[in-house]
Amino acid sequence: MAAVACLPASAAIKLDSVAVNNPIQPGTVRPNSKGPAVVRAQILLDRAHFSCGEIDGDYGSNLEKTVAAFQAARGIPVNPSIGPDTWAVLNQDQEPALITYTIAPADLAGPFDLLPSDLMDQAKLPHLGYESALEGLAEKFHSSQSLLKALNPDSSLDKEGEAILVPNVIVEPPGKAASVVVSKSDSSVTALNAEGKTLAYYVATIGSEHDPLPIGDWKINGVAHNPVFHYDPQLFWNANPADQKAAIQPGPRNPVGVVWIDLSKEHYGIHGTPAPGKVGHAESHGCIRLTNWDALELSQMVKPGTPALLKE
Repeated sequence: MAAVACLPASAAIKLDSVAVNNPIQPGTVRPNSKGPAVVRAQILLDRAHFSCGEIDGDYGSNLEKTVAAFQAARGIPVNPSIGPDTWAVLNQDQEPALITYTIAPADLAGPFDLLPSDLMDQAKLPHLGYESALEGLAEKFHSSQSLLKALNPDSSLDKEGEAILVPNVIVEPPGKAASVVVSKSDSSVTALNAEGKTLAYYVATIGSEHDPLPIGDWKINGVAHNPVFHYDPQLFWNANPADQKAAIQPGPRNPVGVVWIDLSKEHYGIHGTPAPGKVGHAESHGCIRLTNWDALELSQMVKPGTPALLKE
């Protein structure tokens, strides 16, 4: 088969739902590829609990790590290209990659407000919700906003009762985790069962030069959903000297997102994020940052006492 041509980074992604749902792809997908085959791979990996973060139709570094993790877990030779062997396993999931969703009143309920960047301003808000209905829909379906727009070019994505195309990513968690491994070198979080088999893999943002990952054997203390973020500027090397301690109210745009998975290392946890597109690409203040949807799934797989290995 001929390889899929790689589009330049500036090229717009053109998406055809029939092409995304077609299990017979016209070639090999490799880093820097864009388009329907990449979207299909991202969706099927997400459904298999191997998350590259946002589904965006662009084969970048997050997807490359996720493909490698999936191949290793399924006994496929590890290769950055998604060829026949990998497609054969992915396509064992015969559910459509894209489905129709009807925009519900809850998707438009809001309130929608711009999120201030300053934490002191955020602390004045009663709730840190989405900035638009589109942002909420994109997060619900694990997608970038640009992907939803590309799938629905004739829709404003803000009308109750309208049918839109979305990734088919709403699935049940894969089971209870016996342990969790956080890899600094791979920028990932992996949930394992008692036999050491990978249940789920998530790309992550892990630590920084100023706040390195606390390497070692820790445990999960507990899980808090829709947490209040207790901001203490003394714990942040780049905090504004004028900042004071503050309680930032819950919401998907809260600094730790919709879930805080507390670790036995004081002040450290695995948590969500207000900016899913930055996961795997930006630094954190020492904690382990996942997309909100991945943090939520992981929170359903762990319990107090679950071992958490943080490694190089």
